[in-house]
Amino acid sequence: MKVIASSLRKGNVVDMDGRLYVVLSATNFHPGKGTPTTSVDMRRISDGVKVSERWKTTDQVEKATVDEREYDFLYEDGEGFHFMEPESYDQVVVTEDIMGANKVYLQEGMRCYLKTFDGAPIAIEVPQKITVEITETEPVVKGQTASSSYKPAMTSNGLRVMVPPHIGPGTRIVINTDDDSYVERAKD
Repeated sequence: MKVIASSLRKGNVVDMDGRLYVVLSATNFHPGKGTPTTSVDMRRISDGVKVSERWKTTDQVEKATVDEREYDFLYEDGEGFHFMEPESYDQVVVTEDIMGANKVYLQEGMRCYLKTFDGAPIAIEVPQKITVEITETEPVVKGQTASSSYKPAMTSNGLRVMVPPHIGPGTRIVINTDDDSYVERAKD
């Protein structure tokens, strides 16, 4: 299935020259002059080699048809990350290299989209927004205005995020997994 390059997202699988690549990151550039481009970092599924490509945003790219299903995260051990398909209860083990940077977002029971090709897991997509708890933050500096000042904070899963001054330790917040940015205070 052909799609335009600017629609590629993290976790998509692309077919280039008969080989499958999983998208690690995709960034669209719109310069003042010239042609807008999409820069994509990918990992070749067969051997794990990382590749960077740049296309015009309107270029057609072959998106591979892979089996994509929802799986629930169970636990992690020496073997890898264990997921279970909710309807059939089939279990799949995802290795560390396929998990990549997504492993910090995993929470027990979390529903993820697992992409498989010929029965083997090749890519994983975590939810775009997750709730985490703040474990430590810097104190607020008096005189800072609330509109533009954010302070660094550590979350329970080890991520460093920038949060507004009113957020303190123990507060649960929602973050965007695409760029680890603060979205809002959790409503639970």
